[in-house]
Amino acid sequence: MKTTPIVLVTGFEAFAGERINPSWEIAKSLPSTICSHRIVAQRVPTVFGSAIAAVAALITKHQPSVVLCLGQAGGRSCICVERVAINVNDARIPDNDGNQPVDQEIVAAAPTAYFSTIPIKTMVATMQKMGVPAEVSNTAGTFVCNHIMYGVLHHIATHKLNTRAGFIHVPYLPSQIVNGSAPSMALSTMQAGIEAAIGAALRTRQDRKLVGGKLD
Repeated sequence: MKTTPIVLVTGFEAFAGERINPSWEIAKSLPSTICSHRIVAQRVPTVFGSAIAAVAALITKHQPSVVLCLGQAGGRSCICVERVAINVNDARIPDNDGNQPVDQEIVAAAPTAYFSTIPIKTMVATMQKMGVPAEVSNTAGTFVCNHIMYGVLHHIATHKLNTRAGFIHVPYLPSQIVNGSAPSMALSTMQAGIEAAIGAALRTRQDRKLVGGKLD
């Protein structure tokens, strides 16, 4: 019996005193299927080490064709599809278990970086076409978001899995901004954008050559 292919989508629990994390609100509200793929959504801890272990276990359980991790990037004004994850933990604030690694490798004696294996520019172009602010990002930070992106790609590479994976940062929700001091985006807009981005990833194996670089 042929099984339905799976897309694993993860979002983080709230952190840094917040009561909500838009990444999980988006993930849990996605439709049950996109492009004939079953969507499996899971919340993961905002904790170094535990986040990677949780997603690795989910990959073993579900054997997804695509893994898309979502995370909150307060201060960003658009949906950011990340290009690369680097092998460093350098936490400006503690994680939800109080860990605050500084200048530590995520995986010892492992590659310096991993590039996303999903079609980042096609996904951005798809969201922009439907009016959702989106761009390619060349830094996933050095907190748990970069940590999980690197860890998932390393897990896939070392286990030689035929799984594509990447990471998307999303802005704050309007409810998280009380004084208008930071950009935000409506949940419905982000939901539509991520759903469209997943569809684009599933339809596209070879990414498009589009301008997406930065001067700074």
